[in-house]
Amino acid sequence: MPVATMPAATAELVTFAELEQLPDVPGYRYELHHGELVQVAPPKHRHIEAQDSLGDLLKRIAGRQGKVVVECGFRAHPDHEYRVADVAFIARERWKAIPKDGNLQGAPDLVVEVLSPSNTAWEIFDKEHLCLDNGAREFWVVDPVRQNVRVSGIEGPTRTYSHGQSIPVFFGGTIDVDSIFAEFE
Repeated sequence: MPVATMPAATAELVTFAELEQLPDVPGYRYELHHGELVQVAPPKHRHIEAQDSLGDLLKRIAGRQGKVVVECGFRAHPDHEYRVADVAFIARERWKAIPKDGNLQGAPDLVVEVLSPSNTAWEIFDKEHLCLDNGAREFWVVDPVRQNVRVSGIEGPTRTYSHGQSIPVFFGGTIDVDSIFAEFE
């Protein structure tokens, strides 16, 4: 969804404190990508369906192990990063440690991104590495068009799951790929 570009070397970096001072823009939100301010458009219906479906499936597995959140803001680096995961799992102890008026420091334990037509390969690659380098155990890329899920983690090779396959979830259980996309039929 965000339209991200590589940060310009000569541009002045925006801090998280400066981001918090920006006025709200109805229908949009801001993120910080390496200190660059990025305006993010609202998700389309297919995107929202995939987020909700994944959120529901992950909540059933997570139980009391942690919190599953749709549109989860986090700060991978304190000053110049603020991203939003389409769906995230945060382990219980990390969730409890988030200040009531603050944000998650570091990436969620699981970050799920649902591809949109506006996503670029560089943007997804960048976010994946940012998350895996800053607390995420896994990073999933969900492709609603191809109906597959690419799973990258800190403990093994990247794997793509498609029709008829199940994704092992590191905090327990599995998710059938077909169940993620069942609402699109």
